[in-house]
Amino acid sequence: MNSKNNILGNIRRHITDRYEMPDIDIEGIQYPDKVAQFIEISKAVGGDAIVLKEGEDINEVIRSLYADAKVIASNLPDITIATINPDNAADPHELNGIDLAIIKGEVGVAENGCVWIPQNVKEKVVYFISEYLVIVLDRKAVVNNMHEAYDRLTFNDYGFGVFISGPSKTADIEQSLVVGAHGAKGVTVILK
Repeated sequence: MNSKNNILGNIRRHITDRYEMPDIDIEGIQYPDKVAQFIEISKAVGGDAIVLKEGEDINEVIRSLYADAKVIASNLPDITIATINPDNAADPHELNGIDLAIIKGEVGVAENGCVWIPQNVKEKVVYFISEYLVIVLDRKAVVNNMHEAYDRLTFNDYGFGVFISGPSKTADIEQSLVVGAHGAKGVTVILK
């Protein structure tokens, strides 16, 4: 047994009063056009979101947005412009130097422009080490608010997931905004 389980076991043994969880029925914010709201908020948080038009080739759209990208990582079958498959890396350090990573999102949230990304690559470092990130998301998977998003969360065998909303940013360094401090400098969500 590890120390985390020991601590939680001790807490459980020493709790004398137990309470049932309350029924909570929260009506979260609703939007008349979830996709339009998602796009607007994505831009407000420093990212971008675009709708893939009927007949458009996603590879051509990505190439036009990131023409300078040389090292492109993706394990998505529809992405033919990828130069490396991150699942083939024997060591996560091999993924250093990725210009662009193209990944799949599961749920988008109109309320705050974030996208739920369950780990769907062998090394999750690809989400954070790439200079730029493209998230491919089904437009039907955009929900109004976080309450709805949490109802749809799934985990796979990796057991990891993360919400990503726009590029990495921090404003705690001498009160100035720094973009790309801990992850991608830019994030584009492509809604299919």
